[in-house]
Amino acid sequence: MAASGSSRSMESRTGRAKQRYNTKGERLVAGVVPLSADKNYVLLIQSTRRKGWVLPKGGWETDEECNAAAEREAWEEAGILITIDYDLGEIKETRPPKKHSSKDKERSLYQFYEGTVVSEEEDWPEKEKRERKWFTFADASELLKDRPELLTALERSTIKR
Repeated sequence: MAASGSSRSMESRTGRAKQRYNTKGERLVAGVVPLSADKNYVLLIQSTRRKGWVLPKGGWETDEECNAAAEREAWEEAGILITIDYDLGEIKETRPPKKHSSKDKERSLYQFYEGTVVSEEEDWPEKEKRERKWFTFADASELLKDRPELLTALERSTIKR
């Protein structure tokens, strides 16, 4: 219960008013590979846009550090408090752009971090939209096979294979 008070400073954000883009016009996205303390499991969340499971991630905003954005996304989307352990580097998006997007050519550049889950909170901003579940490396790899940028982040992490 001690950690439940720590969600207080995490504010949920919506919209893209403060969204960062690089000089190539790529949307900068911060993400996390949330691992159990023993490194045997990764926590995935259900995607709200597509069916299936994904890693917590979202826009890195102009008024925050990238690792803080990753921590915020972990809280908003998965309801977890994490300690960031490693910078997993940049990963370019390789999927074709969304067909119905008004920003047809918008691509994302992901910055992923590995984090240890310190606390799973009972209430979080996207609780009504998302389920969260722990998976082994083998199961998570299979679930992320159609999302190469997410699979790459998982493969770069120290999760036990």
